[in-house]
Amino acid sequence: MVLAGASFSRVAKTDGSQEVSLSPLPHFENNIMRSDGMNYCHVRLKSDVRCLPEALVENDADILAGPDVISRLPALPIPSHVTPSVSIPFYDDVQATLFGKELLYEEMEYSWEILKPFLETGLITLKSGLLPYKKGFCCQRCHTKTKKSFACFDCFRCGETCVYCRHCIMMGRISTCSVLLRWNGPAPNYHYNDNFQKWEGTFSKGQQKAATKIIDTIQEQANILVWAVCGAGKTEILFPGLEQALRIGQRVLITTPRTDVVLELLPRLRKVLPTTSIAGLYGDSEEKHIPAQLIIATTHQTMRFTSTFDTVIIDEVDAFPYTADHSLTQAVTKAKKQQAATIHLTATPTTTLKKRVNANRLPCVRIPQRYHGFPLPVPRFQWIGSWQRRIENRSLPASCNKWCQERIEQNIPAFLFVPSVAVLEKVTDLLKEQWPAVEGVHSGDQERLQKVNQFRKGSIPLLVTTTILERGVTIAGVDVAVFGAESAIFTESALVQIAGRAGRSKEQPEADVVYFHFGKTNAMAAAKRHITTMNRESNQKG
Repeated sequence: MVLAGASFSRVAKTDGSQEVSLSPLPHFENNIMRSDGMNYCHVRLKSDVRCLPEALVENDADILAGPDVISRLPALPIPSHVTPSVSIPFYDDVQATLFGKELLYEEMEYSWEILKPFLETGLITLKSGLLPYKKGFCCQRCHTKTKKSFACFDCFRCGETCVYCRHCIMMGRISTCSVLLRWNGPAPNYHYNDNFQKWEGTFSKGQQKAATKIIDTIQEQANILVWAVCGAGKTEILFPGLEQALRIGQRVLITTPRTDVVLELLPRLRKVLPTTSIAGLYGDSEEKHIPAQLIIATTHQTMRFTSTFDTVIIDEVDAFPYTADHSLTQAVTKAKKQQAATIHLTATPTTTLKKRVNANRLPCVRIPQRYHGFPLPVPRFQWIGSWQRRIENRSLPASCNKWCQERIEQNIPAFLFVPSVAVLEKVTDLLKEQWPAVEGVHSGDQERLQKVNQFRKGSIPLLVTTTILERGVTIAGVDVAVFGAESAIFTESALVQIAGRAGRSKEQPEADVVYFHFGKTNAMAAAKRHITTMNRESNQKG
Protein backbone atom coordinates (compact mmCIF):
# COMPACT_ATOMS: atom_id res chain seq x y z
CA MET A 1 0.00 0.00 0.00
CA VAL A 2 1.53 3.31 -1.08
CA LEU A 3 1.43 6.24 1.31
CA ALA A 4 -0.74 9.31 0.97
CA GLY A 5 0.90 12.19 -0.85
CA ALA A 6 2.92 9.98 -3.21
CA SER A 7 2.49 7.92 -6.34
CA PHE A 8 4.92 5.64 -8.06
CA SER A 9 6.04 4.41 -11.45
CA ARG A 10 7.49 0.99 -12.10
CA VAL A 11 10.94 0.35 -13.52
CA ALA A 12 11.81 -3.23 -14.51
CA LYS A 13 14.78 -4.79 -12.70
CA THR A 14 17.04 -7.58 -13.90
CA ASP A 15 15.83 -9.93 -11.17
CA GLY A 16 12.22 -9.69 -12.30
CA SER A 17 11.09 -7.22 -9.62
CA GLN A 18 10.27 -3.57 -10.19
CA GLU A 19 11.94 -0.56 -8.68
CA VAL A 20 9.64 2.11 -7.28
CA SER A 21 9.99 5.74 -8.26
CA LEU A 22 7.94 8.18 -6.17
CA SER A 23 6.40 11.46 -7.27
CA PRO A 24 3.90 13.85 -5.64
CA LEU A 25 0.19 13.10 -6.06
CA PRO A 26 -2.00 15.68 -4.24
CA HIS A 27 -5.27 13.79 -4.76
CA PHE A 28 -3.93 10.34 -3.85
CA GLU A 29 -6.89 9.68 -1.50
CA ASN A 30 -9.17 9.29 -4.51
CA ASN A 31 -6.89 6.73 -6.16
CA ILE A 32 -6.43 4.21 -3.35
CA MET A 33 -8.53 1.12 -2.77
CA ARG A 34 -9.16 0.27 0.87
CA SER A 35 -8.60 -3.16 2.34
CA ASP A 36 -10.42 -3.36 5.67
CA GLY A 37 -8.58 -6.57 6.62
CA MET A 38 -5.26 -4.70 6.64
CA ASN A 39 -6.40 -1.54 8.44
CA TYR A 40 -5.39 -0.38 11.92
CA CYS A 41 -6.73 2.17 14.38
CA HIS A 42 -5.43 4.32 17.20
CA VAL A 43 -7.84 3.72 20.09
CA ARG A 44 -8.04 5.38 23.49
CA LEU A 45 -8.22 2.76 26.24
CA LYS A 46 -8.66 4.52 29.60
CA SER A 47 -5.72 6.94 29.74
CA ASP A 48 -3.60 5.20 27.07
CA VAL A 49 -3.62 5.16 23.27
CA ARG A 50 -3.09 1.80 21.59
CA CYS A 51 -2.66 0.75 17.97
CA LEU A 52 -5.00 -2.16 17.19
CA PRO A 53 -6.05 -4.08 14.08
CA GLU A 54 -9.46 -2.85 12.99
CA ALA A 55 -10.89 -6.33 13.53
CA LEU A 56 -10.17 -6.05 17.28
CA VAL A 57 -11.74 -2.61 17.76
CA GLU A 58 -15.09 -2.55 19.62
CA ASN A 59 -18.04 -0.77 18.01
CA ASP A 60 -18.19 1.89 20.72
CA ALA A 61 -14.40 2.44 20.90
CA ASP A 62 -12.90 5.92 21.10
CA ILE A 63 -11.02 5.93 17.78
CA LEU A 64 -8.45 8.73 17.48
CA ALA A 65 -7.01 7.78 14.06
CA GLY A 66 -7.95 5.31 11.36
CA PRO A 67 -9.05 2.84 10.34
CA ASP A 68 -6.28 3.00 7.78
CA VAL A 69 -3.13 1.31 6.54
CA ILE A 70 -0.64 1.40 9.42
CA SER A 71 1.99 3.25 7.39
CA ARG A 72 -0.46 6.16 7.04
CA LEU A 73 -1.22 6.44 10.73
CA PRO A 74 0.86 8.80 12.89
CA ALA A 75 3.61 7.06 14.82
CA LEU A 76 2.88 6.49 18.50
CA PRO A 77 5.62 6.92 21.12
CA ILE A 78 6.88 3.71 22.73
CA PRO A 79 5.15 3.50 26.12
CA SER A 80 6.95 2.73 29.35
CA HIS A 81 7.37 -0.97 30.16
CA VAL A 82 4.23 -2.72 31.31
CA THR A 83 3.84 -5.35 34.02
CA PRO A 84 0.70 -7.50 33.62
CA SER A 85 -1.77 -7.24 36.51
CA VAL A 86 -3.80 -10.29 35.51
CA SER A 87 -3.03 -13.71 34.03
CA ILE A 88 -3.06 -13.77 30.23
CA PRO A 89 -3.32 -17.01 28.22
CA PHE A 90 -0.13 -17.93 26.30
CA TYR A 91 1.80 -15.25 28.21
CA ASP A 92 5.04 -17.24 28.65
CA ASP A 93 5.08 -18.45 25.04
CA VAL A 94 4.43 -15.01 23.54
CA GLN A 95 7.00 -13.43 25.85
CA ALA A 96 9.63 -16.01 24.87
CA THR A 97 8.94 -15.48 21.16
CA LEU A 98 8.90 -11.68 21.12
CA PHE A 99 11.12 -10.47 23.96
CA GLY A 100 13.85 -8.13 22.70
CA LYS A 101 12.67 -8.39 19.09
CA GLU A 102 10.63 -6.67 16.41
CA LEU A 103 8.90 -9.34 14.32
CA LEU A 104 6.49 -9.32 11.42
CA TYR A 105 3.01 -10.58 12.25
CA GLU A 106 3.68 -13.40 9.75
CA GLU A 107 6.55 -14.57 11.96
CA MET A 108 4.21 -15.01 14.93
CA GLU A 109 2.34 -18.25 15.56
CA TYR A 110 -0.62 -16.55 17.24
CA SER A 111 -3.85 -15.03 15.92
CA TRP A 112 -4.89 -11.45 16.56
CA GLU A 113 -7.55 -12.74 18.96
CA ILE A 114 -4.88 -14.40 21.13
CA LEU A 115 -2.74 -11.25 20.96
CA LYS A 116 -5.63 -8.89 21.79
CA PRO A 117 -5.03 -8.70 25.58
CA PHE A 118 -1.31 -8.13 24.95
CA LEU A 119 -2.08 -5.22 22.63
CA GLU A 120 -4.74 -3.66 24.86
CA THR A 121 -2.51 -3.72 27.95
CA GLY A 122 0.52 -2.41 26.04
CA LEU A 123 2.57 -5.59 26.51
CA ILE A 124 2.92 -5.62 22.70
CA THR A 125 3.15 -2.49 20.54
CA LEU A 126 2.72 -2.18 16.78
CA LYS A 127 4.50 -0.05 14.21
CA SER A 128 4.68 0.19 10.44
CA GLY A 129 7.25 -1.86 8.52
CA LEU A 130 8.05 1.01 6.13
CA LEU A 131 7.77 4.74 6.74
CA PRO A 132 8.03 7.65 4.28
CA TYR A 133 11.43 9.30 4.09
CA LYS A 134 11.93 12.39 1.91
CA LYS A 135 10.77 11.20 -1.54
CA GLY A 136 11.12 7.52 -0.72
CA PHE A 137 10.93 5.17 2.24
CA CYS A 138 12.85 4.01 5.28
CA CYS A 139 12.67 0.36 6.25
CA GLN A 140 12.05 0.03 9.99
CA ARG A 141 13.84 -3.33 10.16
CA CYS A 142 17.11 -2.73 8.30
CA HIS A 143 16.86 1.10 8.25
CA THR A 144 17.92 1.36 4.63
CA LYS A 145 16.83 4.55 2.86
CA THR A 146 18.37 4.25 -0.62
CA LYS A 147 15.76 4.41 -3.37
CA LYS A 148 17.20 1.46 -5.28
CA SER A 149 16.46 -0.75 -2.26
CA PHE A 150 12.69 -0.43 -2.74
CA ALA A 151 10.39 -1.94 -5.35
CA CYS A 152 6.68 -2.47 -5.84
CA PHE A 153 4.64 -5.64 -6.28
CA ASP A 154 1.04 -6.80 -6.45
CA CYS A 155 0.37 -7.74 -2.85
CA PHE A 156 -1.74 -10.85 -2.28
CA ARG A 157 -2.18 -10.02 1.41
CA CYS A 158 -3.94 -6.67 0.95
CA GLY A 159 -4.99 -7.12 -2.68
CA GLU A 160 -3.27 -3.93 -3.80
CA THR A 161 0.10 -2.65 -4.96
CA CYS A 162 2.68 -2.39 -2.18
CA VAL A 163 6.20 -1.05 -1.90
CA TYR A 164 8.63 -3.42 -0.21
CA CYS A 165 12.24 -3.40 0.94
CA ARG A 166 14.57 -5.40 -1.28
CA HIS A 167 17.54 -4.92 1.02
CA CYS A 168 16.37 -7.25 3.80
CA ILE A 169 14.15 -9.52 1.71
CA MET A 170 16.08 -12.55 2.95
CA MET A 171 14.49 -11.93 6.37
CA GLY A 172 10.97 -12.11 4.94
CA ARG A 173 9.24 -9.46 2.86
CA ILE A 174 8.43 -6.23 4.69
CA SER A 175 6.18 -3.73 2.90
CA THR A 176 3.99 -0.69 3.38
CA CYS A 177 1.14 -2.86 4.66
CA SER A 178 3.38 -4.84 7.04
CA VAL A 179 3.25 -4.43 10.80
CA LEU A 180 6.11 -5.02 13.26
CA LEU A 181 5.32 -6.32 16.76
CA ARG A 182 7.50 -5.42 19.74
CA TRP A 183 7.48 -6.80 23.30
CA ASN A 184 6.99 -4.12 25.94
CA GLY A 185 6.76 -6.25 29.10
CA PRO A 186 9.15 -7.83 31.61
CA ALA A 187 12.16 -9.92 30.60
CA PRO A 188 12.02 -13.73 30.96
CA ASN A 189 13.70 -15.37 33.94
CA TYR A 190 16.95 -17.00 32.78
CA HIS A 191 17.95 -18.62 36.13
CA TYR A 192 21.08 -16.47 36.24
CA ASN A 193 22.82 -18.18 39.16
CA ASP A 194 23.06 -21.46 37.27
CA ASN A 195 25.47 -20.09 34.67
CA PHE A 196 29.03 -21.34 34.96
CA GLN A 197 31.85 -22.16 32.58
CA LYS A 198 33.22 -25.65 32.21
CA TRP A 199 36.68 -25.06 30.75
CA GLU A 200 39.89 -26.32 32.29
CA GLY A 201 42.45 -24.77 29.97
CA THR A 202 45.14 -22.26 30.93
CA PHE A 203 45.84 -18.86 29.45
CA SER A 204 49.08 -17.48 28.07
CA LYS A 205 50.17 -14.10 29.41
CA GLY A 206 48.65 -12.36 26.39
CA GLN A 207 45.38 -14.24 26.72
CA GLN A 208 45.14 -13.53 30.45
CA LYS A 209 45.69 -9.82 29.87
CA ALA A 210 42.97 -9.74 27.19
CA ALA A 211 40.54 -11.79 29.31
CA THR A 212 40.96 -9.34 32.21
CA LYS A 213 40.41 -6.35 29.90
CA ILE A 214 37.22 -7.95 28.57
CA ILE A 215 35.87 -8.43 32.12
CA ASP A 216 36.64 -4.77 32.89
CA THR A 217 34.90 -3.67 29.68
CA ILE A 218 31.75 -5.63 30.57
CA GLN A 219 31.69 -4.20 34.08
CA GLU A 220 32.16 -0.65 32.83
CA GLN A 221 29.78 -1.06 29.86
CA ALA A 222 32.57 0.29 27.65
CA ASN A 223 34.11 -0.56 24.24
CA ILE A 224 37.31 -2.42 23.37
CA LEU A 225 39.13 -3.87 20.37
CA VAL A 226 40.80 -7.24 20.85
CA TRP A 227 43.42 -7.46 18.09
CA ALA A 228 44.61 -11.05 18.19
CA VAL A 229 46.42 -13.11 15.56
CA CYS A 230 44.62 -16.03 13.95
CA GLY A 231 44.86 -18.95 16.33
CA ALA A 232 45.46 -16.80 19.42
CA GLY A 233 42.48 -18.34 21.20
CA LYS A 234 40.04 -15.43 20.81
CA THR A 235 37.05 -17.60 21.72
CA GLU A 236 38.66 -18.91 24.91
CA ILE A 237 39.50 -15.44 26.24
CA LEU A 238 35.78 -14.65 26.16
CA PHE A 239 34.87 -17.40 28.64
CA PRO A 240 35.55 -15.55 31.94
CA GLY A 241 33.75 -12.42 30.74
CA LEU A 242 30.82 -14.42 29.42
CA GLU A 243 30.48 -16.28 32.69
CA GLN A 244 30.44 -13.06 34.68
CA ALA A 245 27.93 -11.32 32.38
CA LEU A 246 25.58 -14.31 32.40
CA ARG A 247 25.82 -14.78 36.17
CA ILE A 248 24.65 -11.22 36.85
CA GLY A 249 21.70 -11.63 34.52
CA GLN A 250 22.96 -9.88 31.41
CA ARG A 251 21.72 -10.85 27.98
CA VAL A 252 24.65 -11.39 25.63
CA LEU A 253 24.99 -11.33 21.84
CA ILE A 254 27.91 -12.82 19.92
CA THR A 255 27.51 -11.81 16.30
CA THR A 256 29.60 -12.44 13.20
CA PRO A 257 29.13 -11.82 9.47
CA ARG A 258 29.63 -15.48 8.50
CA THR A 259 27.29 -18.45 9.07
CA ASP A 260 30.30 -20.78 9.19
CA VAL A 261 31.64 -18.93 12.23
CA VAL A 262 28.27 -19.23 14.01
CA LEU A 263 28.26 -22.97 13.39
CA GLU A 264 31.84 -23.23 14.65
CA LEU A 265 31.08 -21.31 17.86
CA LEU A 266 27.80 -22.99 18.82
CA PRO A 267 29.09 -26.44 19.90
CA ARG A 268 32.14 -24.95 21.63
CA LEU A 269 30.12 -22.54 23.76
CA ARG A 270 27.45 -25.12 24.56
CA LYS A 271 30.17 -27.37 25.87
CA VAL A 272 31.79 -24.63 27.95
CA LEU A 273 28.49 -23.16 29.23
CA PRO A 274 26.36 -26.30 29.63
CA THR A 275 23.68 -24.72 31.86
CA THR A 276 23.22 -21.53 29.84
CA SER A 277 20.31 -21.14 27.42
CA ILE A 278 21.98 -20.60 24.02
CA ALA A 279 20.42 -20.11 20.58
CA GLY A 280 22.17 -20.01 17.20
CA LEU A 281 20.60 -17.80 14.54
CA TYR A 282 21.48 -17.93 10.85
CA GLY A 283 19.59 -18.35 7.58
CA ASP A 284 18.47 -21.97 7.99
CA SER A 285 18.38 -22.00 11.78
CA GLU A 286 15.49 -23.74 13.54
CA GLU A 287 16.19 -21.87 16.79
CA LYS A 288 14.92 -18.40 15.85
CA HIS A 289 12.11 -18.47 18.43
CA ILE A 290 13.99 -20.22 21.23
CA PRO A 291 14.23 -17.94 24.30
CA ALA A 292 17.91 -17.70 25.20
CA GLN A 293 20.15 -15.57 27.36
CA LEU A 294 23.13 -16.02 25.01
CA ILE A 295 22.50 -15.48 21.31
CA ILE A 296 25.07 -16.44 18.65
CA ALA A 297 23.92 -14.94 15.36
CA THR A 298 24.97 -13.70 11.96
CA THR A 299 24.91 -9.92 11.71
CA HIS A 300 21.90 -10.15 9.37
CA GLN A 301 19.86 -11.89 12.06
CA THR A 302 20.44 -9.00 14.48
CA MET A 303 17.96 -6.97 12.40
CA ARG A 304 15.16 -8.71 14.34
CA PHE A 305 16.39 -7.47 17.74
CA THR A 306 15.95 -4.14 19.47
CA SER A 307 17.38 -2.66 22.70
CA THR A 308 17.88 -6.03 24.40
CA PHE A 309 21.57 -6.92 24.82
CA ASP A 310 23.75 -5.75 27.72
CA THR A 311 26.96 -7.07 26.13
CA VAL A 312 27.64 -7.34 22.39
CA ILE A 313 30.66 -9.20 21.01
CA ILE A 314 31.35 -8.71 17.30
CA ASP A 315 33.58 -11.52 16.08
CA GLU A 316 35.49 -10.99 12.82
CA VAL A 317 34.38 -7.36 12.89
CA ASP A 318 36.23 -6.57 9.65
CA ALA A 319 34.67 -9.35 7.58
CA PHE A 320 32.43 -8.92 4.54
CA PRO A 321 29.58 -8.04 4.38
CA TYR A 322 29.59 -6.29 7.78
CA THR A 323 32.13 -3.67 6.73
CA ALA A 324 30.43 -3.07 3.36
CA ASP A 325 26.80 -2.79 4.52
CA HIS A 326 25.93 0.10 6.82
CA SER A 327 22.56 -1.46 7.64
CA LEU A 328 24.37 -4.31 9.43
CA THR A 329 26.30 -1.96 11.71
CA GLN A 330 23.01 -0.16 12.39
CA ALA A 331 21.32 -3.47 13.18
CA VAL A 332 23.94 -4.42 15.74
CA THR A 333 23.70 -0.96 17.33
CA LYS A 334 19.89 -1.22 17.45
CA ALA A 335 20.10 -4.65 19.08
CA LYS A 336 22.03 -3.47 22.14
CA LYS A 337 20.77 -1.40 25.02
CA GLN A 338 21.65 2.27 25.29
CA GLN A 339 24.16 1.37 28.00
CA ALA A 340 26.01 -1.74 26.83
CA ALA A 341 29.49 -3.19 26.48
CA THR A 342 30.82 -3.69 22.94
CA ILE A 343 33.79 -5.98 22.27
CA HIS A 344 35.32 -6.06 18.77
CA LEU A 345 37.34 -9.17 17.88
CA THR A 346 39.58 -9.60 14.85
CA ALA A 347 43.04 -10.48 13.60
CA THR A 348 42.83 -7.86 10.85
CA PRO A 349 41.20 -4.61 12.04
CA THR A 350 39.99 -2.13 9.46
CA THR A 351 41.67 1.21 8.86
CA THR A 352 38.74 2.89 10.64
CA LEU A 353 39.26 0.81 13.78
CA LYS A 354 43.00 1.46 13.73
CA LYS A 355 42.39 5.21 13.46
CA ARG A 356 40.04 5.10 16.45
CA VAL A 357 42.70 3.22 18.43
CA ASN A 358 45.47 5.64 17.41
CA ALA A 359 43.26 8.60 18.36
CA ASN A 360 42.66 7.04 21.81
CA ARG A 361 38.93 6.76 21.08
CA LEU A 362 38.90 2.97 21.28
CA PRO A 363 40.88 0.97 23.86
CA CYS A 364 42.82 -1.92 22.34
CA VAL A 365 44.54 -5.04 23.62
CA ARG A 366 46.84 -6.98 21.27
CA ILE A 367 47.71 -10.67 21.31
CA PRO A 368 50.55 -11.17 18.79
CA GLN A 369 51.18 -14.81 19.70
CA ARG A 370 49.19 -17.98 19.12
CA TYR A 371 47.95 -19.88 22.15
CA HIS A 372 50.54 -22.65 21.62
CA GLY A 373 53.45 -20.18 21.46
CA PHE A 374 54.66 -21.11 17.96
CA PRO A 375 55.01 -18.42 15.25
CA LEU A 376 52.52 -17.85 12.46
CA PRO A 377 53.41 -19.65 9.22
CA VAL A 378 54.90 -17.08 6.85
CA PRO A 379 53.53 -17.33 3.28
CA ARG A 380 55.83 -17.90 0.35
CA PHE A 381 55.19 -16.58 -3.16
CA GLN A 382 55.15 -18.84 -6.23
CA TRP A 383 54.81 -17.41 -9.76
CA ILE A 384 52.59 -19.55 -12.02
CA GLY A 385 52.23 -17.40 -15.14
CA SER A 386 48.92 -16.87 -16.91
CA TRP A 387 46.85 -19.35 -14.94
CA GLN A 388 43.61 -18.11 -16.58
CA ARG A 389 44.87 -19.28 -19.97
CA ARG A 390 45.98 -22.60 -18.54
CA ILE A 391 42.63 -23.47 -16.97
CA GLU A 392 40.79 -22.36 -20.14
CA ASN A 393 42.93 -24.97 -21.90
CA ARG A 394 41.91 -27.47 -19.21
CA SER A 395 45.17 -27.78 -17.31
CA LEU A 396 46.58 -26.46 -14.05
CA PRO A 397 49.98 -24.75 -13.72
CA ALA A 398 52.53 -27.49 -13.00
CA SER A 399 53.73 -26.12 -9.65
CA CYS A 400 50.17 -25.81 -8.33
CA ASN A 401 49.21 -29.28 -9.53
CA LYS A 402 52.36 -30.71 -7.91
CA TRP A 403 51.53 -28.96 -4.61
CA CYS A 404 48.07 -30.55 -4.62
CA GLN A 405 49.48 -33.96 -5.54
CA GLU A 406 52.02 -33.91 -2.71
CA ARG A 407 49.37 -33.06 -0.11
CA ILE A 408 46.98 -35.74 -1.29
CA GLU A 409 49.66 -38.45 -1.52
CA GLN A 410 51.05 -37.55 1.92
CA ASN A 411 47.56 -37.40 3.49
CA ILE A 412 47.98 -33.75 4.45
CA PRO A 413 44.62 -31.91 4.40
CA ALA A 414 44.78 -28.87 2.15
CA PHE A 415 42.75 -25.76 1.35
CA LEU A 416 43.05 -24.29 -2.13
CA PHE A 417 41.53 -20.80 -2.18
CA VAL A 418 40.40 -19.40 -5.54
CA PRO A 419 39.14 -15.92 -6.52
CA SER A 420 35.65 -16.73 -7.84
CA VAL A 421 32.97 -19.39 -8.23
CA ALA A 422 33.69 -19.61 -11.96
CA VAL A 423 37.36 -20.37 -11.30
CA LEU A 424 36.38 -22.76 -8.50
CA GLU A 425 34.22 -24.86 -10.80
CA LYS A 426 36.98 -25.17 -13.43
CA VAL A 427 39.78 -25.90 -10.95
CA THR A 428 37.67 -28.42 -9.03
CA ASP A 429 36.77 -30.27 -12.23
CA LEU A 430 40.45 -30.46 -13.23
CA LEU A 431 41.48 -31.80 -9.83
CA LYS A 432 38.61 -34.31 -9.66
CA GLU A 433 39.76 -35.82 -12.95
CA GLN A 434 42.94 -36.86 -11.10
CA TRP A 435 41.55 -37.29 -7.56
CA PRO A 436 37.77 -37.84 -7.54
CA ALA A 437 37.47 -37.25 -3.76
CA VAL A 438 38.42 -33.55 -4.16
CA GLU A 439 35.48 -31.16 -3.65
CA GLY A 440 34.77 -27.46 -4.00
CA VAL A 441 32.61 -25.13 -1.87
CA HIS A 442 31.29 -21.58 -2.13
CA SER A 443 28.65 -19.45 -0.42
CA GLY A 444 25.83 -20.68 -2.65
CA ASP A 445 26.68 -24.37 -2.23
CA GLN A 446 23.77 -26.06 -0.46
CA GLU A 447 26.10 -28.87 0.66
CA ARG A 448 28.83 -26.56 2.00
CA LEU A 449 28.43 -27.50 5.65
CA GLN A 450 28.40 -31.22 4.91
CA LYS A 451 31.52 -30.91 2.74
CA VAL A 452 33.40 -28.99 5.43
CA ASN A 453 32.50 -31.71 7.95
CA GLN A 454 33.68 -34.42 5.53
CA PHE A 455 36.91 -32.47 5.00
CA ARG A 456 37.38 -32.23 8.77
CA LYS A 457 36.87 -36.01 9.09
CA GLY A 458 39.38 -36.72 6.30
CA SER A 459 37.08 -38.16 3.66
CA ILE A 460 37.80 -35.16 1.42
CA PRO A 461 41.59 -34.78 0.99
CA LEU A 462 41.64 -31.32 -0.58
CA LEU A 463 38.95 -28.64 -0.52
CA VAL A 464 38.80 -25.94 -3.17
CA THR A 465 37.06 -22.87 -1.76
CA THR A 466 36.28 -19.23 -2.29
CA THR A 467 36.97 -16.72 0.48
CA ILE A 468 33.83 -17.97 2.28
CA LEU A 469 36.13 -20.19 4.40
CA GLU A 470 38.84 -17.61 5.07
CA ARG A 471 37.61 -17.26 8.67
CA GLY A 472 36.21 -19.26 11.54
CA VAL A 473 37.11 -22.73 10.29
CA THR A 474 39.79 -24.73 12.12
CA ILE A 475 41.24 -27.91 10.59
CA ALA A 476 44.15 -29.58 12.36
CA GLY A 477 47.35 -29.97 10.30
CA VAL A 478 46.05 -28.22 7.19
CA ASP A 479 48.27 -26.68 4.50
CA VAL A 480 46.96 -23.67 2.57
CA ALA A 481 47.39 -22.32 -0.94
CA VAL A 482 45.90 -19.32 -2.73
CA PHE A 483 45.42 -19.72 -6.46
CA GLY A 484 45.51 -16.43 -8.38
CA ALA A 485 46.63 -14.50 -5.29
CA GLU A 486 47.00 -11.30 -7.32
CA SER A 487 43.20 -11.10 -7.78
CA ALA A 488 41.54 -8.02 -6.26
CA ILE A 489 39.38 -10.07 -3.91
CA PHE A 490 42.50 -11.21 -2.06
CA THR A 491 43.03 -8.10 0.06
CA GLU A 492 45.65 -7.87 2.80
CA SER A 493 43.12 -8.91 5.46
CA ALA A 494 41.82 -11.80 3.34
CA LEU A 495 45.33 -13.13 2.73
CA VAL A 496 46.26 -12.82 6.42
CA GLN A 497 43.08 -14.65 7.44
CA ILE A 498 43.67 -17.38 4.84
CA ALA A 499 47.24 -17.90 6.05
CA GLY A 500 45.79 -18.05 9.56
CA ARG A 501 43.99 -21.30 8.75
CA ALA A 502 47.38 -23.08 8.87
CA GLY A 503 49.44 -24.16 11.87
CA ARG A 504 46.68 -23.75 14.45
CA SER A 505 47.19 -27.11 16.14
CA LYS A 506 49.64 -27.42 19.04
CA GLU A 507 50.62 -30.87 17.75
CA GLN A 508 51.18 -29.56 14.19
CA PRO A 509 52.14 -25.86 14.47
CA GLU A 510 54.18 -25.78 11.27
CA ALA A 511 52.49 -25.65 7.87
CA ASP A 512 53.03 -24.62 4.28
CA VAL A 513 51.29 -21.46 3.06
CA VAL A 514 51.82 -20.48 -0.56
CA TYR A 515 50.41 -17.68 -2.72
CA PHE A 516 50.34 -18.85 -6.37
CA HIS A 517 50.30 -15.68 -8.49
CA PHE A 518 50.72 -14.06 -11.88
CA GLY A 519 52.41 -10.96 -10.46
CA LYS A 520 53.00 -9.82 -6.88
CA THR A 521 50.59 -7.24 -5.44
CA ASN A 522 50.79 -4.71 -2.62
CA ALA A 523 48.21 -6.76 -0.75
CA MET A 524 50.40 -9.86 -0.91
CA ALA A 525 53.43 -7.95 0.36
CA ALA A 526 51.37 -6.25 3.09
CA ALA A 527 49.96 -9.59 4.26
CA LYS A 528 53.41 -11.13 4.56
CA ARG A 529 54.66 -8.01 6.36
CA HIS A 530 51.67 -8.14 8.75
CA ILE A 531 52.45 -11.75 9.67
CA THR A 532 56.20 -11.22 10.13
CA THR A 533 55.52 -8.11 12.25
CA MET A 534 53.25 -10.07 14.58
CA ASN A 535 55.88 -12.84 14.87
CA ARG A 536 58.55 -10.24 15.71
CA GLU A 537 56.30 -8.63 18.35
CA SER A 538 55.58 -12.06 19.82
CA ASN A 539 59.32 -12.80 20.13
CA GLN A 540 59.98 -9.44 21.78
CA LYS A 541 57.26 -10.02 24.38
CA GLY A 542 58.44 -13.55 25.01
